[in-house]
Amino acid sequence: MKYIITGILLGISLYSDAQSGYDTSFLQSKRMSDADLTKKKEGTFITGIPDFSSDPVTGFGFGARTNIFWNGKRDNPLFAYTPYLMRLKANLAYYSTNARELVLSLDAPYYKGTRWRFKIDFKAQQNPANLYFGSSESTLQSLRLPSTPASSIGYSSYKEYDKARKILRDGGIGEADSVTDALSNRFRETEVMLNLKADYALGKGRWRVMGGYEIQHLSYKTFEGLEAEAIEPNTGNEIKAPNGTSLLRRDYTQGSISGLDGGWVSIVQAALIYDTRDFEPDPTRGYYLEIANEYSSKYIGSQFDFNKLFVQGRIYQKIPIGKRTVFAARVAAGNIFGNKAPFFEFQDQWSPDGSINALGGKQSLRGYRANRFLARSMWFTNMELRVRLAETKFGKQRFAFGVAPFFDAGTVRNRWQDLNLSNIRFSYGGGLRIAWNQSTILFFDYGVSKEDKLFFFGIGQAF
Repeated sequence: MKYIITGILLGISLYSDAQSGYDTSFLQSKRMSDADLTKKKEGTFITGIPDFSSDPVTGFGFGARTNIFWNGKRDNPLFAYTPYLMRLKANLAYYSTNARELVLSLDAPYYKGTRWRFKIDFKAQQNPANLYFGSSESTLQSLRLPSTPASSIGYSSYKEYDKARKILRDGGIGEADSVTDALSNRFRETEVMLNLKADYALGKGRWRVMGGYEIQHLSYKTFEGLEAEAIEPNTGNEIKAPNGTSLLRRDYTQGSISGLDGGWVSIVQAALIYDTRDFEPDPTRGYYLEIANEYSSKYIGSQFDFNKLFVQGRIYQKIPIGKRTVFAARVAAGNIFGNKAPFFEFQDQWSPDGSINALGGKQSLRGYRANRFLARSMWFTNMELRVRLAETKFGKQRFAFGVAPFFDAGTVRNRWQDLNLSNIRFSYGGGLRIAWNQSTILFFDYGVSKEDKLFFFGIGQAF
C-alpha cells in the first residue's frame, strides 16, 4: 500500500503545472465553452463529501469521497482544453460489520502537453452486500425464491419478494431443519485490484487508442447457516433462523456458473475511442464512442479464461432552453466469450471511462437493483435532460444546481445473436445535480420500475 501511495505522490511532484510551447492544435474539438471557461477554477483545490450508508448485512457505514484537482493557471495552454491537469480521487468507507473499501485513482490527461493520458487505479474492498439473481436470460422473469421451482409464480415487486424469502421453511438436503432465505441472494466479495492504463491521441485528437493491464485477487463467501431474519408462517412473528442454501451456491454446485472459489485474474485491456466532449465531467456537447475489450488467460498468469467486448455510444447536445440545458443519451451492448467465464465477470462491463454494473443499478437501469438482470449478452440505453436551474458562489467555491429527468431501458440474452428489441425492461425517474467547482458532480437519482423504487446518491454523472 505505501509503495502505491508513494508512487502516486511522486508522479504528482514530477508533474509540471504550467509550461509554454504546448501544441494544442489537436485539442480544438475539446475546447470548453466561453461560459464554462470563465467559471473554471484555477490552481489546486479539494472537493469532498461525507459518505454514510446503512445495510441489513453490512450494517452502518461511514467514510469520505474526496478529489484533489490540479487545474493550473489560466495562462496554461491546456487550461481551456482539459477538465484538469491531474486529479487524485480517494474514497474511503468503513462499516460496523468490518466491511471496508479504499479506492485511489490518479488521472493525468494530455500529460505535460503531450498526446498521452495516464491512469492508475487501486482498490481494496470487502463487500458482503452483493446481490445475485442468476446469470442467464431467465433473470428477466419475475422474482422467485431459490427454494422454489422455476415454474412457480413469481413476485411482482421486490418488497413482496424480500418479505417472502424471510418466511421460515423446512430445510432441504444439507440445510438445518428450519431455515430462512433472507440472505439467499447475498454474497461477500473481497477484492484487491491494481490497474494501469495509457492512451494516445491520434490525428486531431478525436481518436484515441488505449492499452492497459489489470491484476486482481478475488474471494467469495455465501451465507449458508448464518443466523438471519425470519418470519414464522403461522404467527407472523419475526425471529432468527439459519440461512438456507444461497442461489449463488446452488448455481455453482449445479455447474451453471464457475468462479465461486475466486483466485487471481490477470487482464490485458485495449480500446479504440472517439471523443469530442468539451468537458468530460459534465459535457455540454460532443460525442463519445468506444470499442473496449478485456482478455484474460492462463497465458498471462490468470486462473480464468474469457474475453469481454463492450461497445457504447453517447451524445451530448445543448438545447436552447434556459441557461444550460443538455440532452444526453447512451446506447451500449456487451458480450462475454468463453464457456468457463466466471460469474463475477457477468456483473459489470468494462469501459476506459469507468466500469458499468449491468444490468440494474445507478449506472444502467436505475429502477432495478444492481445486477438484477445478468446474462452473457446485454444491451441498454439511457436518456437524460440535464437542466441547470441556478448558480451561486460561497466564498471561493462555485456551485450550480439542476434537475435531470431520465429514462432507461435494456435487456439480456444468453447469446449475442439473440439480442433484439423484445422482452425489454424499463425504468424512469428524476434526479438532482449539484456541480461543485464544475469538476465534481453530485447526483441524487430516484428511479422507478414496475418492480422497485430506488434512491441513489454519489459523485459523477451516470454517463
